[in-house]
Amino acid sequence: MTGFLVTFEGTDGSGKTSVINGLTEKLEQLGYQNRYLVTREPGGNKISEAIRHILLDEEYEGMDPKTEVLLYAAARRQHLVQTVLPALKAGKIVLCDRYVESSLVYQGVGRKVGIEPVLAINNFATDELKADLTFVLDIDPEVGLKRIANNRLDEVNRMDKERLEFYQAIRRAYLKLVAKEPHRLVAIDANQELAQVQSDVWQVFESKILATNN
Repeated sequence: MTGFLVTFEGTDGSGKTSVINGLTEKLEQLGYQNRYLVTREPGGNKISEAIRHILLDEEYEGMDPKTEVLLYAAARRQHLVQTVLPALKAGKIVLCDRYVESSLVYQGVGRKVGIEPVLAINNFATDELKADLTFVLDIDPEVGLKRIANNRLDEVNRMDKERLEFYQAIRRAYLKLVAKEPHRLVAIDANQELAQVQSDVWQVFESKILATNN
């Protein structure tokens, strides 16, 4: 039995964590307790979490963009092999906070490395494994940054300190990816109240994943 890889994308402050939490509550209610896995990138296991620390620590503000691309890809490879693939082979639904699309927009566009070289590196790192479904939580970057400033108590990192223009470019890049693969990437209006965002996500998830998982 093969599981499903469902990923969650969006600019910082778009509410990915809250949406994933809402989704898992629904799954628990439906009896999926041992049939899903929640994970994140970069991270998800000891090695990838160590790379995450290097990537996000404010101490490393002088990191070269290509170094950043390679480190994200390295963390992704380890995460895929050690965490994601075993869960998929066990037939689980993997809910992952960020995946390849993050690198395409943040490093490919935001850092101006270029989407094609970033995609090539990530195709190598993932053996071209794509998510079955990707939610892009689309939010006005100004709103997202205000959320970070007002609500985030756990981890304010190097990426959170980018300028508004950076996140506006990221948002545009995400929407271009959605337009390119609308069958796999779904944009959700994350400017709405959280309950409505969670409801919109659930409707798509139920029709595209649960309907084919029974």
